[in-house]
Amino acid sequence: MIAFIRHGEYEQLKNVPSALQPFPLTPEGEQEVRRQARAFAVWLAEQGLRLEAQVDASSLLRAWQTAKIYLEELGDFFDDEPSVVSFPALCERSVGAVANLPIDEIERILALDPRFDTPPDHWKSDSHYCLPFDGAESLWQAGERVATHVRDWQQQAGDNGRIKLFVGHGASIRHAACHLNVIEFCDIKRLSMFYGHPVVLDFTAGTYQEKRFGDWKQRQIHDVPD
Repeated sequence: MIAFIRHGEYEQLKNVPSALQPFPLTPEGEQEVRRQARAFAVWLAEQGLRLEAQVDASSLLRAWQTAKIYLEELGDFFDDEPSVVSFPALCERSVGAVANLPIDEIERILALDPRFDTPPDHWKSDSHYCLPFDGAESLWQAGERVATHVRDWQQQAGDNGRIKLFVGHGASIRHAACHLNVIEFCDIKRLSMFYGHPVVLDFTAGTYQEKRFGDWKQRQIHDVPD
């Protein structure tokens, strides 16, 4: 089994793609992650389940902090000494050379460069659009990157009955879930993820099946971007 966990609320710059923002969790974000981890612990105890000792997290601070809180709250459910290992493969979609610039500034740069076409409306949430800057990728490519990381772990670890925690980011996790045939492509924009809340999937007949614990969030217009 695996659990996908979105990081907690963090000090996110407004109108800036969340991608590689390096800021920490807010105090409220930390509290919510602890609340979610404790609720998860109740379910683990009821089910008699254990966790993989290594928790894989995105290399961004907010994901690492979320993973560390899970270690603190769920220490009794690890058979071995737990640790958090950071992986760039679990990061959110990269916007490359324009990382951490406001959306308006990114669009201004695109307009100034005669080599580039005008981006489509709502380009930020377009699964297949990739900004034409060095190091940029589409949301779909980011999801494939996350899914590959999960598949590589599955091939190496096999099924030992323990739950593996992957702590990352909402959009890249949802796109990965589509690559893993957990949700349909049409669900990617319809669904979101609750901060710090695990979605546990069982590996059955060669694929991950929804779901042993947790819920996807129904996306609302006012939701904070992933």
